[in-house]
Amino acid sequence: MKRTLILSCCAPCSAGVVEFFAKNKRPACVLFYNPNIATKEEHDLRESENKRLCDFFGLPFISLPYEPEVWLSETKDFLNEPERGKRCSLCFSLRLKKAAEYAKENNFDCFTSVLGVSRYKNLNQVNACAEEVSKAVGLPYDFTNWRKGGLEIRRAQIIKDLNLYSQKYCGCLPSKNLK
Repeated sequence: MKRTLILSCCAPCSAGVVEFFAKNKRPACVLFYNPNIATKEEHDLRESENKRLCDFFGLPFISLPYEPEVWLSETKDFLNEPERGKRCSLCFSLRLKKAAEYAKENNFDCFTSVLGVSRYKNLNQVNACAEEVSKAVGLPYDFTNWRKGGLEIRRAQIIKDLNLYSQKYCGCLPSKNLK
């Protein structure tokens, strides 16, 4: 059975997916890498909620260092772009590449993400970035639509049952100003 690395942006987006992997006994690990989050406090809160979710379902959790300067360097010329614009593509690619490289270095068979789970994000945009990263790094990406198959309903129930912290923006300063 494939060993999958799941790139997670936050516990609410990951909830249904984490439960799916745990319930189906599919080998997986959740990776938290989110240099896009505007403040350290917000980053740490999302990280701890992700860990709490993974602990609850018994899935391993890995957190990479918080690197807001990396995100800003990548996106600085696109901070005024609208949500779902070029800035989001650069952000997705940055985070997916880090996840793919980590997965390859640590002998995962494939990687996936929950970056397209939120209704605020464009799944096709995430998948286009993931396809490019997958080819560049040489590791398969699992393109499962994690919104389907009842996972959206389960996600909402898990968020409620575990009282997970739920934010209304992706984490970057431009998206926070839109809420």
